[in-house]
Amino acid sequence: MTEDEKAIRDVVESWTAASKEGDTTTVLELMTDDVVFMVPGREPFGKEAFAAASKGMDGMKMEGASEIVELQVLGDWAYIRNHIDITVTPPGGDAVHRSGYTLTLLRKEADGQWRLARDAHLLSVRN
Repeated sequence: MTEDEKAIRDVVESWTAASKEGDTTTVLELMTDDVVFMVPGREPFGKEAFAAASKGMDGMKMEGASEIVELQVLGDWAYIRNHIDITVTPPGGDAVHRSGYTLTLLRKEADGQWRLARDAHLLSVRN
C-alpha cells in the first residue's frame, strides 16, 4: 500500500469516527472548500449546505461502517468506491438503517492532505 493510499484510508476512517461522534468540525476539515455532494432526490450541494444539515442532526446517534471496495490514486486525484452501512437514531425516535455504495473523488491539496472533493451516494433505506 502506498503512502497516498494509506492517507486516503485514514481520511475515510477519520470521517466515519467523527460522524459517529457528531464532530462536524472534523468532518468539514476533511472536505475541500469546493466540495460537491450528490444524493438521490436533491440538487447537488456544497460545504455550507452540508454544515447546515449537520446542525439538524444534533443529538442523533449514528452507528455504522464504511468499507473501501476500490481505491485508485491518479496523481493528485483519487477515487474510492465504498460500501456504507449506517443506522441513525434520533432522540426518542425510531432507527433508520441505510446502506449502499458511494463514489468519492478526493484531491491532494497544496498542504499535502487528501480531502473529499466530490461525493455521489446511492444509499437507500433498508429494513
